[in-house]
Amino acid sequence: MKLLQSSKLALGGVLVAGLAACGGGGGSGGSGSAGNGSLRLALTDAPACGYDAVNVTIQKIRVNQSSSASDTDGGWSEIVLNPARRVDLLSLSNGVLDELGQTPLPTGKYTQLRLVLADNKTSPMANSVVLTSDKSEVALKTPSGQQSGIKTNINIDIAANQLADFVLDFDACKSVVVAGNSGQYLLKPVVSVIARYISGVTGFVDAATLANGNTSLSLQQGGVVMKATAPDNFGKFMLQPVAPGNYSLVLTAPGRTTAVVTNVAVVANTVTAVNASGTALNPAASASATVTGTAPVDTLVRVLQPLPSTLTGGAFTTVEVAGRFVDGDTGLYSYPLVVNAPLVAPYVAAPGALVFTADLAAAGKYTLNASLSGKVDQTKVLPTLASGATVTTNFTFP
Repeated sequence: MKLLQSSKLALGGVLVAGLAACGGGGGSGGSGSAGNGSLRLALTDAPACGYDAVNVTIQKIRVNQSSSASDTDGGWSEIVLNPARRVDLLSLSNGVLDELGQTPLPTGKYTQLRLVLADNKTSPMANSVVLTSDKSEVALKTPSGQQSGIKTNINIDIAANQLADFVLDFDACKSVVVAGNSGQYLLKPVVSVIARYISGVTGFVDAATLANGNTSLSLQQGGVVMKATAPDNFGKFMLQPVAPGNYSLVLTAPGRTTAVVTNVAVVANTVTAVNASGTALNPAASASATVTGTAPVDTLVRVLQPLPSTLTGGAFTTVEVAGRFVDGDTGLYSYPLVVNAPLVAPYVAAPGALVFTADLAAAGKYTLNASLSGKVDQTKVLPTLASGATVTTNFTFP
């Protein structure tokens, strides 16, 4: 598979040579058919909300063929970064990758990955956030259970004499949890592992109004964010790598009407331009309401907006417009939500041909989805939101 082009790849290539790749200590996890393949990994990120930097210090990445293997079991193979590397996740947007390295592996299916971070006890700011509000740097606390590594389920086949090329997509916004009473910031990692596709989507927003660090662009399927980024200082955005398929491109920004481009076609080995020669995406300002409430600590609360209109091509579509874990101390959450009707345009290949129309049936209409590990998700439909209104919705799990 080809490499993606980014300013970090040349540096990453040098780093690969300095990495120590070591096989696991025996056990059934290391068995497979005769011969070895290789695994290469890189790191990328979705945008963060309210931070100028989100720093993590990576020591190593471990993989195992057993999804239930503990950190002391056999069968682990590792990519070790020596010395450990401190990475600002927010520098890895718009298709930029940070190469982590590669290692030979016995053939077979690997189902568990662990990302091992340095401990703040030995280096106080190994993992930290820089707050947008006052530019202060605050330690990012990693729970004790993560000392053996952040566990992620994977499904990677290693074939003889083949390179398996994957990217760790770290969602910084959902991964940083505020603990209001203590003043601490906690790391609850949301990491997905995706193949290093060449395909993706590019475009541009109005730089004067939306290139401000608060705008998010995401590709979604069925209300699930598959890839997200923020526009750069010139308003350009790149959503890559993305698997071929059809997506909704969703633009959200505080105080701005939500804009959705439906049925964006992503083709293998091609970067789809949504407005290459047309007008910059620049939805109008909108008044807002507030939805707030409480849920058990460790609950992820997402805000979804259904788009039932024929503007979506006759198919019912749902998009996510916000989502974070509740406060790590109080369980509180709060979202400002725009009340204007979302603007919807069907994707067309001809440059500059996007035509947005207000989906009046969806104005001020939202649904909340709350998920807590080990529990059945809960969904609540909000009353239609009006400008300045505050709606309180609490979640409890039996």
